[in-house]
Amino acid sequence: MASKSTPSTSSRPNFTGVNAAFKDKGKPMELRLSNMVAAKAISDAVRTSLGPRGMDKMIQTSKGEVIVTNDGATILKSIQALHPAAKMLVDLSAAQDVEAGDGTTSVVVLAGSLLGAAEKMLEKGIHPTIVAESFLRASAKAVEYLEEISTPVDLNDRGSLLRAASTSLNSKIVSQYSSTLAPIAVDAVSRLVTPTSSNVDLRDVRIVKKVGGTIEDTELVEGVVLNQTCVAAAGGPTRMEKAKIAIIQFQLSAPKPDMDNTVVINDYRQMDKVIKEGRQYLLNLCKKIKKANCNVLLIQKSILRDAVDEIALNFLKRLNIVVVKDVERDEINFLSKNVKINDVKVVRITGIKNRGRTVSILAMGSNSLVVEETERSLHDALCVVRCLVKKRALIGGGGAPEIHVSRLLSQHAQSLKGMEAYCFQAYADALELRNRHALGERNAGINVRKGLISNILEEEVVQPLLVTTSAIELATETVCLLLKIDDYVQAR
Repeated sequence: MASKSTPSTSSRPNFTGVNAAFKDKGKPMELRLSNMVAAKAISDAVRTSLGPRGMDKMIQTSKGEVIVTNDGATILKSIQALHPAAKMLVDLSAAQDVEAGDGTTSVVVLAGSLLGAAEKMLEKGIHPTIVAESFLRASAKAVEYLEEISTPVDLNDRGSLLRAASTSLNSKIVSQYSSTLAPIAVDAVSRLVTPTSSNVDLRDVRIVKKVGGTIEDTELVEGVVLNQTCVAAAGGPTRMEKAKIAIIQFQLSAPKPDMDNTVVINDYRQMDKVIKEGRQYLLNLCKKIKKANCNVLLIQKSILRDAVDEIALNFLKRLNIVVVKDVERDEINFLSKNVKINDVKVVRITGIKNRGRTVSILAMGSNSLVVEETERSLHDALCVVRCLVKKRALIGGGGAPEIHVSRLLSQHAQSLKGMEAYCFQAYADALELRNRHALGERNAGINVRKGLISNILEEEVVQPLLVTTSAIELATETVCLLLKIDDYVQAR
């Protein structure tokens, strides 16, 4: 590791202006240090899960469910952070997940490193406002340096998209299946993109999880996949070709009175009349459905009464209509944009003419833990490809861009004077400085497969520019916010 260069000013800063009056040895300093300790504790908790050699966390939820993952956003979402500063880092990871979808662990680890650098500046007696402002300027410089080394990406270049998606999967439990999942993520997003797209709504990508088979059985379905199975209780059909699908948001069951009302029938003739009228009511509904040339019926789930009862199922069977009941409300919106049963019992709707821009992915796995992690990994891969739609540029992975930025920031610090020089140097040190980059090898990064430093672009380890720039900007903003807090008030 190369020796760290220091600013041209003396090793101890000169206190002038605002710093001369900054004798912060009381409550404000204690509060800042408390905030930093709490925030760095969150950073340390997820640090070991970072990168291809990262370890996984086993989380038991309040409901007793077990989650095994190394996804930063999932881990932090499960942490019950009580300290306000710790909660800020949990929110930081969530913000990174919204903006980029990947780098949720990196952003928290980076924030922890910057907090450590800020703490050293405070110990030197530099005013927290000066540290915060200098860090923000250093962040802008860092983004500028990253944009200079980025490579433009053409969304038609499938190879670049695959490399980026594969890199995001290489740090996951399912990394050995990246060759299966990466093409699925690329194809899914590619089908939602238009030549003028500047973003992709991932709510149009539906991931259906099913236990059975292996991760290799995960597939992209040309159409729609539903969790629900066809209703076969009345012996009705479960497969339909040349389907004409209807989606209804009312129930095919007899109307019921309000819960606080009671109907008393004291004559068997009245009972027969009620049953007869109920059957006639359902028959009329079923005939109207058939008259609309419908042969596949999707019924929304109801909490007021049965979505479909046995009498209606019997009528629909005679009319040769496939029935899928208990479709969730949010699924109705997805299906409305579009409009085989296999061993794991899911409904597939394929061969749709003029279907909307939506995609379905059937995620498979040997057990629920694997299936859940497969879904999270697919989400990250989808977000990485979406990042390339939002900002069409790639940079190297393996720590190469951070080290490159660190070296340039350290050089830039030499041109500055006073307190800002110290702060820029501290910001650079937080990103780490390496010898190979000092020799001009700006793409040198950590190759964990071979256990050495190599040209990371030649190893095809790349990531979207947006992931790194977003992490740097968000982490810096959070650290600066913590630095400017000098009191804590608990509201009633």
